[in-house]
Amino acid sequence: MSLVDLIAQADERALAASGLACLDRCVPLLGGDDEVLRPLWGSLVEGQEWEQRLAKARAELAAEQAPEADPECAFEAEAAQLARRMLEAVPAEPSADALRRWADGCSVAALQIHRLLDPADDDSPVAACREGRTDGMPPLVAAELRRQVAVLELVTGHGAGGLRQALDVSTEGRRVLRAVVSRRARGRS
Repeated sequence: MSLVDLIAQADERALAASGLACLDRCVPLLGGDDEVLRPLWGSLVEGQEWEQRLAKARAELAAEQAPEADPECAFEAEAAQLARRMLEAVPAEPSADALRRWADGCSVAALQIHRLLDPADDDSPVAACREGRTDGMPPLVAAELRRQVAVLELVTGHGAGGLRQALDVSTEGRRVLRAVVSRRARGRS
């Protein structure tokens, strides 16, 4: 089943986890601490306090200093902007329609971010890989696509019990992205 189909069929919890996982993996672009979104993950388990925890996470991320983008690397600035838009678009009231739009937008943005940061020369549209056409996809983008599918499958298949595993998948992806950002910064020094 394609990522587009998984998002279309997901329930509210899976949609919230999907969008949150995409944002969580991109926190290094916002200069955020690895634990900044942990309370929102807790909200998915407990089913409460989403709005309050979201406001706190936004405030913390606004106070953090995002890594300085090299002015000659417009794609890094674009990647950070995409991550900021994901954060800004988190629905305060987590209804199914709002979460579906957000999760879908986060999916596209996260894949685009990984494409921008992948050194492989690729011009295939992100929409094609979300629909299952993955031939020639760069490794960083392919790994992000696998993570997005895994999060949706874990939460859809196991409900609240799958959230811990989904968080682990997201944490691994955040470490990978943090390493990519760090390696790129060292390469410019």
